[in-house]
Amino acid sequence: MFNNMDNEDLDNYAEQIIDGSELSDDDIRRLLETQSPDEIEKLHYVARRIRDHFFGNKVFMYSFVYFSTYCKNKCTFCYYRNANEIDRYRLSVEDIRKICQVIKTEDVHMVDLTMGEDPYFHNKPERLAEFVRTVREEVGKPIMISPGVVDNDTLEMLRDNGANFLALYQETYDMELYKQLRVEQSFEGRINSRNHAKRIGYCVEDGILTEVEPDIESTIISLRGLATSNPDMVRVMTFLPQQGTPLEGKEIRDSSSELKIISILRLLYPDKLIPASLDLEGIDGMVHRLNAGANVVTSIISSNSSLEGVVNYDREHAERDRDVKSVIARLKTMGMEPAEQSEFEKLLGR
Repeated sequence: MFNNMDNEDLDNYAEQIIDGSELSDDDIRRLLETQSPDEIEKLHYVARRIRDHFFGNKVFMYSFVYFSTYCKNKCTFCYYRNANEIDRYRLSVEDIRKICQVIKTEDVHMVDLTMGEDPYFHNKPERLAEFVRTVREEVGKPIMISPGVVDNDTLEMLRDNGANFLALYQETYDMELYKQLRVEQSFEGRINSRNHAKRIGYCVEDGILTEVEPDIESTIISLRGLATSNPDMVRVMTFLPQQGTPLEGKEIRDSSSELKIISILRLLYPDKLIPASLDLEGIDGMVHRLNAGANVVTSIISSNSSLEGVVNYDREHAERDRDVKSVIARLKTMGMEPAEQSEFEKLLGR
């Protein structure tokens, strides 16, 4: 698609996307099919030009607090699925308060409170509201909640206690694949929950997995499906086989598909937030994802923290290298820098 384009042509193409031009399914298909390193680098270049138009060299950063690793679900891709015999933890309000004492000294724009669908919180959502309220009181910055699917009353309670952003990932919009990944979970229920959150004032994030799709057409369905809830942030993450899960033995290639899809997301959703997660390949992987067009660093964990990530590629690592100072230092080598807090607050307000 970009094979015979020089930099001027690529810049013009980026301008067309900025001005409202949209990719066709055939365009997406050609980009997903390409294996040419030169053409892929040109795709990344266009994605960066589009990102820089909307966001400049500014990056947003989210602190990550995985506060309960208990879950009732049977997701075939997730290490924390209910049948997996693993060590789990559930933090207390006092634990959260101590963590906040560190987070409030760090240069992050938002705190991401994440858990499995833990019945302890789902059955008594006021416990979850207390966590949100505690973070709001202690840190005083925007809060993202990732609680799984909760009812509308709970969403409203969490909003009233300080939550600003809901992360709720579909993982795929291919119905057959969804049934295989999110076993016995409602496809429409997840969409309805995001839509309600959007209606009552939340910003919302949706996301998909790659390296699990049966074919390119499944990926196109998911890329288009992400528009369903008019999300403020769109994410893609490479599936990583997890011990003790039904997909433990599945072979994957690498994260090249994720990088390609990050760039395609930038072309499809030019002014949206797109994460570069530290949870798969750490700070080196962050660089690749930002170079593909992302503009948010997620899964930042304080250097003295023993909290888990969602995928935990670094579970056995002595040095996790996922703290704020390490991220900022690496951003500087890329000519990028953290945005001002006011810039993030403005995004939430738009």
